[in-house]
Amino acid sequence: MALITTQLQDNIGTITFNNPKHRNVLSSAAISEMIQAIAALQKGKMRVLILRAPKGSKVWSAGHDVHELPMPGRDPLAYNDPLVTILRSIQSLPIPVIAMLEGSVWGGACDLALSCDILIGCQSSSFCMTPAKIGVPYNVSGILHFINIMGVNFAKEMFFTAEPLSAEQAAKAGLLNHLVDVESLEDFTYEMAAKITRNSPLSIGVIKEQIRLLASAHPLSPLTFERIQGLRRTVYDSKDYGEGITAFLEKRTPVFTGE
Repeated sequence: MALITTQLQDNIGTITFNNPKHRNVLSSAAISEMIQAIAALQKGKMRVLILRAPKGSKVWSAGHDVHELPMPGRDPLAYNDPLVTILRSIQSLPIPVIAMLEGSVWGGACDLALSCDILIGCQSSSFCMTPAKIGVPYNVSGILHFINIMGVNFAKEMFFTAEPLSAEQAAKAGLLNHLVDVESLEDFTYEMAAKITRNSPLSIGVIKEQIRLLASAHPLSPLTFERIQGLRRTVYDSKDYGEGITAFLEKRTPVFTGE
């Protein structure tokens, strides 16, 4: 069974997650299908892309497939990790990408949603960044991404507590462009997409790339970058990291010791 479904109508492309049994997890197989689908939709003169879950979903996506995380000693979010790859693809796509959010958004799926250009949610939307629950050190680009969108203090609270932000809190924090009734979510999203298709695709593509470059203009010295990578390495080399993954797979609460 395909892990996603696709549609292209009136220059609006849609990718719908199609793995509710596993909460639309962002496995390497699902991400591979998404990358192939985006390439195919682009050949069909797509001017806007919508990422969504099926209508009535309780979970938009549960994020990174924990079963695919490496055991201690390897960076779990390296440059060529499938999740990091799809985030770059969405961010650099020369058309607007809209996240139509029904249901909860977990872990790396939050980063995927925030990689979209416009986020539209409803009352069932919630956001939870879970790396601290399983002892994962999040990567530099991902943390900068959250800081850029929601500010330092909101990002700290989200990462430190690993507790969900409600739709109302997410709107206040600047994660959501629009918070609408669930009954209006689909119509509202596709109406906005239709408005975008009537504007200049060349102008939009150039403006999107300008915004991406300006938003990522955070110069780091080589020494600072190495310091950050060293900090992350202490986590993914740790006993806590192995305990977090093992506890998740064994469906129990992890016992972290700070070692």
